[in-house]
Amino acid sequence: MLTNMAAACTRSLLKVGWTMLDSPAIRRPGTIAYLYRRAYGTWCSGETGGRSRLLSSLRGGGSRALGCAFLLGGGLGLYHTVKFYWVQQHLAQEHPKESDRGVRLTLYQYKTCPFCSKVRAFLDYHGLAYEIVEVNPVMRQEIKWSTYRKVPILMVDEDVQLNDSSVIVSSLKTYLASKEKNMADILRCYPEMKSVNEGGKEVMEYNNKYWLMLSEADTALVYPEKGMQKEEMKWRKWADDWLVHLISPNVYRTTGEALASFDYIVREGKFGSLEGFFAKYVGAAAMFIIAKRLKSRHNLQDDVRQDLYKAVNDWVAAIGKTRKFMGGDCPNLADLAVFGVLRVMEGLQAFDDMMANTKVKHWYRRMETATQNHQGRH
Repeated sequence: MLTNMAAACTRSLLKVGWTMLDSPAIRRPGTIAYLYRRAYGTWCSGETGGRSRLLSSLRGGGSRALGCAFLLGGGLGLYHTVKFYWVQQHLAQEHPKESDRGVRLTLYQYKTCPFCSKVRAFLDYHGLAYEIVEVNPVMRQEIKWSTYRKVPILMVDEDVQLNDSSVIVSSLKTYLASKEKNMADILRCYPEMKSVNEGGKEVMEYNNKYWLMLSEADTALVYPEKGMQKEEMKWRKWADDWLVHLISPNVYRTTGEALASFDYIVREGKFGSLEGFFAKYVGAAAMFIIAKRLKSRHNLQDDVRQDLYKAVNDWVAAIGKTRKFMGGDCPNLADLAVFGVLRVMEGLQAFDDMMANTKVKHWYRRMETATQNHQGRH
């Protein structure tokens, strides 16, 4: 719709410009007003003062200058219309409205959230088409319709709501592997359960969230070797319970790193100008303090980088020297979870330090290729 409006406006500008340059009658009183009304239908309200000044300026040779201006405006409009249309077409090819299995997926997220990144890694690897709704982390108006107030949220066909990153991934993997169950039935296998955390706060948990709900035959296809399923579940849980808690203390380790991190968050997130300014400086200060508390809560070392390095090297050691991925020749759900968590540090000092001081680089680059090329599509 926006493309059509821009194209129509461009055509009008070009038409007016050429007419003004070619017509000898252009200097007659009222002609410009007529052309403008013809192009746009009517004068904009509140613009009558501007109209009289415009007409006065056209006496003498001003009409030709204005004609050139209309042509310039039309040319620029045509350029941006074509560019916008190309971008739309490119994005439509990259993320078509409907996935290969005929379901429509909409992901509500914060781009820099590690749990959201986990879900995107899964969707990209399996070549599932999805739309993204970036949620404003302050107002969260985009998810005001939901009683569940966290992200990620994945809507399936606009009527089935999946919450919690691990539930989303397990449900979708079950759906892809079973080829017979619908999403509503699968979701019933992951019931909600309220509990109280260490701080005395009531939280929502989900039973079975690391399990795939498959038949024996389908399970054998997904996990052809003994112990594969157990190993995958163990490391998926490790990514949620340990690895993710190392991110904040490392990216907000110093005031400089905190500011750099929030500069990235504001650029990538859905913030207004004023809101972004306050988010950057107030948020950076707040997260620097929170990172120190997290460091204490999780008993991290004074140099939190060492905990990150150890965790990442433990992960690489678990994969071993004979496998490309924990899943063997192809990534499994644990690979995708760890990759999704680590990926949110890209562009920050913590990421560069991790790549330089651990053995994760080769595995990480293989994961990048696998997700970018949608290698799990088939």
